[in-house]
Amino acid sequence: MLSKDLLKDLLERTQENKNKAESFTHLPLEILNWKSSPDSWSVLECLEHLNRYGDYYIPEIEKRIATSQHRSTEIFKSGWLGNYFAKTMLPQEKLNKMKTFKSMNPVGSELNMDTLKKFLSQQQAILNLLDKSKAVDLNKTKTGISISKWIQLRLGDTFRVVIYHNQRHMAQAERVLREASRLSV
Repeated sequence: MLSKDLLKDLLERTQENKNKAESFTHLPLEILNWKSSPDSWSVLECLEHLNRYGDYYIPEIEKRIATSQHRSTEIFKSGWLGNYFAKTMLPQEKLNKMKTFKSMNPVGSELNMDTLKKFLSQQQAILNLLDKSKAVDLNKTKTGISISKWIQLRLGDTFRVVIYHNQRHMAQAERVLREASRLSV
């Protein structure tokens, strides 16, 4: 795949996530905190989950881009592990449930509009990092991952995992909103 095509796709996906989140800013806090059951996530819990991952990945990606010695190349080739992780994150019609790490599970958190503001800020940071990454090799520049300090992924794959994960939980947040609106009618 052409590196520029990958970055264009990821920019569009991130902008879409940001636009959807911006549409949440007009909703009352009661709706954003509504959940169908004690174990399910509210809209804000979906965003808080993503914020927690963003707290790890945004500085990690920033540091790796800043210190990369590898200049950009025309072609991006996904690694087998990175491609596997990325594909499992893509939102699907029938969502395959995944167990989340306790530290990344927002259930029971006291959340307000700051959660949404932080998510929007993180999406802007990702857009900026995607732009900066045009100058480095998306294959040879590697990043650590949140679940293990011994595993590294290609920068292009890390972006895919993070952005697809954001899309996955934005789709979940939209489902929660649809359900909440049906019940409040």
